[in-house]
Amino acid sequence: MLVQVKACGIIPNMKNVMSHYAEWFPFLPLPPLPAIYGLDAAGVVAEVGSQVKSIKPGDRVYVNPGVSCGSCHACRRGEPINCDAYTFLGYFGFGPRSKTVFEDYPTAGFGEYMTAPASSIVMLPDAVSFEAGARFGYLGTAYSALRKAGARAGTSVLISGATGTLGLGAVILALAMGVTKVFGTARNKELLERVRAIAPDRVHVLPAGEQPIDEWVRARTDGLGADIFIDAVGPGAPHTTSIAGINALRRGGRMVDIGGMAEPLPLEMFKLMCFQISVIGSLWFSVAEGQDMAEMAAAGTLDLSVFEHQRFGLAEIEQALDAVDRRSGGFTNTVVMHG
Repeated sequence: MLVQVKACGIIPNMKNVMSHYAEWFPFLPLPPLPAIYGLDAAGVVAEVGSQVKSIKPGDRVYVNPGVSCGSCHACRRGEPINCDAYTFLGYFGFGPRSKTVFEDYPTAGFGEYMTAPASSIVMLPDAVSFEAGARFGYLGTAYSALRKAGARAGTSVLISGATGTLGLGAVILALAMGVTKVFGTARNKELLERVRAIAPDRVHVLPAGEQPIDEWVRARTDGLGADIFIDAVGPGAPHTTSIAGINALRRGGRMVDIGGMAEPLPLEMFKLMCFQISVIGSLWFSVAEGQDMAEMAAAGTLDLSVFEHQRFGLAEIEQALDAVDRRSGGFTNTVVMHG
C-alpha cells in the first residue's frame, strides 16, 4: 500500500546511519544508496492494493517499519521479529536477506510517500496525533519489553535511564499497564523530578550515585526487590549500571535490555540460577503491540501528553538531525512534518 507521510520521528543515531559511517556494525546491513531513510512514519493511506481488504484510503496509520519475509520458519511460527530477513525500513537490517526487503520497499519516512505491506499497519485513532504516532517506535520497544517481563497490576518495575527516550516511554507504559510501583533512575535530577511528577503516588526516583540502587529499591518493596528491571541506558553506559539493576531484582525477577549497553556484561550465572533471575534481550515490537498502544491512548490510559513536539519541515532535515542530539531528555519528541 501507499502511505502519505505526515510525520516521521528522528532517532539519535539516524545521522550516523545516513552517512554510512565506517564504524557501523558490519552484521547489520544498511539500505543501498541512493536511499530514502526515516524510521517512524505516521500518515494517511493514499492507495491500497487489490488484495487489501480491511484498510482503505484516508485511514490514519502508523507504519511499523519492522518487516519480515513472511514465509521462513520464524514467520510461520508467528515470530516475525526472529526472521533472518527482519529489516527496519529506512534504517538497517538484521541479516543478508535484508537486501531483498530494501529492494521491495525502497522508500521510508523521510519521503513524502512510502510503500509498506498491509501487515505493517497500525490504525491510529483521532486521539493520537501524527506527531505522537511518530513516537511509537520507542514506545513500542518499551511496551514489548514490559509485556515480556509480565508487567501488570501489583508488580514493581525499575527503569534505568528513566528520563531518556526509551526510559520515559517505559515509565508511562508501565503506569498504563497498571504497574503499582515504578522506580526510575537517571543522572539528571531536574528531568527525574518531571518524571516523578507524572504520577507522584506511584513513581519513585533516585538520581544516579546518590544511593545503592538495590538498597533503595528494597527499602520500598518490603525488602523483596523489584519484579522487573528495564535497562534503557544506551551503548555509552558502563556495565555497572546494568549489574546494579539486576542486583535490585527479587527472587524470580526479570531483567529486559532495550537500551543496547555495549560493554560486555559480567554475570554470576550461579547466582542467577539460584535466584531464578532471567536476563532477556528485547528487540522492537509487533504490529499487535502497536495497536494495543493506540487503543490505550484512545481510552486515556496511556498519556501521550507528556511529549513536547519539536517540529521541522522536510527541507529542514539537517537541522532536525542536529536537534535530536540537543534535546532535553525523552520529553522532547523531534519530528519531521510533511505538508
